[in-house]
Amino acid sequence: MSTDTAPEAAVAEQPQAQPQGVQVCDDNVMACYANFCRVTGSPEELIVDFGLNPQPMGIPKDPIKVSQRVIVNFYTAKRLLAALQMSVQRHEAIFGVLETDVQKRLRPQVAAAAAQQAAVAQETSEQLAATADE
Repeated sequence: MSTDTAPEAAVAEQPQAQPQGVQVCDDNVMACYANFCRVTGSPEELIVDFGLNPQPMGIPKDPIKVSQRVIVNFYTAKRLLAALQMSVQRHEAIFGVLETDVQKRLRPQVAAAAAQQAAVAQETSEQLAATADE
């Protein structure tokens, strides 16, 4: 008789460990809104700064004020990347592809008006510069 099935039976008798969910207490969490982020880092960690860009179209005239900074190690960053990717994929599956280029999201009429405003602003800026040179 072979005893090859004995180890398998012993494994089958052991109860499988149920995965435990991590409990999180977010009673004192402070929420903030950000439409800007900057990622920098070092060999040991990533630094993610969040802020509010009050002028999301074009290049902002004033510096963007960073209001929150999150520092994570690369293991946490990779898990965050996977979670964000999964969330964005789910959103896009329901609502369609997210276009991150603001200019491509504009309707044609709005894009034409924005281009005209930019041209007028550029012309005014050039006129002011020419006047200042005189």
